[in-house]
Amino acid sequence: MICAIYARKSTAETGMNDEEKSVTRQIEHATAYALKKGWTVSEDHIYSDDGISGAEFIKRPGFLRLMNTLKPKAPFQVLVMSEESRLGREQIQTAYALQQITDAGVRVFYYLTDQERKLDTALDKMMNALTGFASEMEREKTGQRVHDTLLKKHLALHVVGCNVYGYDNVEILGPDGTRQHVVRKINPAQRDVIVQIFTMYASDGVGIHAIAKDLNAAGLLPPRGDRRGWAGSCVRAILHRDLYRGVVVWNKTQAIIRHGTKTSRTRPTSEWITVEAPELRIVPPDLWARVAQKLAKSRTEYVRTASGRLLGRPSGADLRSQYLLSGLAQCAVCGGSLVCQLRRKQDGKNVYTCAYYHGRGRAVCTNDLRINQGILDSAVLHALHQVLDEKILAEAVQQALAKIRADQTMFPDERLALDRQLSLIDSRERALVEAIASGHATPIVYRELKQEDAAKNRCTARLAELDQLVRVTSLDAKRIERALLDRAADVKALLGRHIPQARQMLRKLIEGRIVCTPFDDARGRGYLLTATGTYAGLFDKQLVKNGGGEGGI
Repeated sequence: MICAIYARKSTAETGMNDEEKSVTRQIEHATAYALKKGWTVSEDHIYSDDGISGAEFIKRPGFLRLMNTLKPKAPFQVLVMSEESRLGREQIQTAYALQQITDAGVRVFYYLTDQERKLDTALDKMMNALTGFASEMEREKTGQRVHDTLLKKHLALHVVGCNVYGYDNVEILGPDGTRQHVVRKINPAQRDVIVQIFTMYASDGVGIHAIAKDLNAAGLLPPRGDRRGWAGSCVRAILHRDLYRGVVVWNKTQAIIRHGTKTSRTRPTSEWITVEAPELRIVPPDLWARVAQKLAKSRTEYVRTASGRLLGRPSGADLRSQYLLSGLAQCAVCGGSLVCQLRRKQDGKNVYTCAYYHGRGRAVCTNDLRINQGILDSAVLHALHQVLDEKILAEAVQQALAKIRADQTMFPDERLALDRQLSLIDSRERALVEAIASGHATPIVYRELKQEDAAKNRCTARLAELDQLVRVTSLDAKRIERALLDRAADVKALLGRHIPQARQMLRKLIEGRIVCTPFDDARGRGYLLTATGTYAGLFDKQLVKNGGGEGGI
């Protein structure tokens, strides 16, 4: 028999024996166990995840590869692990994964106990549930121990997070030379930049984007050394960091498991834990107070929901963009996005401009071209119209008709299966109703009756759909073709009026983004558009010139 192996180790697990601590050792012991049983271990079917929690089921590459091999037919007959918690430490997700493995005809063995895990009987399932309960309890205890350790470090002003701009992390070593803990020490050069940011923002008329441009013009590296320079969002984060006023705040978020993967939630402010740290103060109290006052005033200028979500100035993630190319067009100079800029004070016309040039300045991007929104949108829509020519539309219509006719051959078989299913549902419903009438009603009986009723509704709805399809396909084929062509031709007319639909179509047709290369020569000033997509030459070096005027507008 062909044997597969799965090994996993979390980033921090206590109470584990030596055989569990290393993924490599788990694989070695599992291989020896398989050979002892006379099984053949396939190198192609050794799956492992190192440093990943047992509560994670979505972002676990080794586990996902293992599960993907089960269909259409598993290429191995046996799976060996050290013990059940390697598969997962979350009861429901682990049980479901184990059920999928065994349903695929794969036998599961644990080499630590020389035991095969089966799910054939109620007792097998109960033992599996108890084991999963114990594994999840251990995971929760481990999480609590980690939380308590971090709390102790936080109260002692030891570093419990990542590096913070303005400070250096200094390791404190013990007598034996091993690291005991890490503390923060103010970085003089970065401290001066932080004070400069706060001072500039406290001045009247200076915003976060202007500060970012000044920092980039001065050649100052941003916190992570990003070659694209400072951004307004980075400046905003610095202005809100309590550490710079000498207050260390911890426990703002909590790691949780949702839908089989790790995520986090924001804790209520009552659970935040703050510690005064005057030795880490960078911004003087009076300067911090002036900045906090200005930030509070700016927050009142935009409308928000009761939960605090910004409404007065929504981002593209909140609402569909009303501009065709925002986020879809890319500056060839710096790689940033082209965004639409409103110019109410000038001529009232909207223009596309490079987001990095506009928000971070010439030190990051030299592309100062501003092009009229209508000109650039019209050029892209024209290219899109050329793609949707009559020949392509007619071909799409023929494919749609072919699919309808192919589905039609399956209607009788599907109708027969649905009729049989409805008959079985009726029988089960009658039995459940009789049980209720005879006084044997329980919550389980009522739940099953509700489930059967929902299944009947689904079957009935599908039968109605099949009846409608039969009526449609019985119509004259030429009549259907004419109707579909009319609908397809109308798409071209709608593109210019319905920007969200046009944006969705562009995303389907192109791979990546539309690259806009600025030019300024005898032809004038404008953009050269290039993109690759489903249809060759979609934007094959299309020239788009400005309408003239200041800034190329």
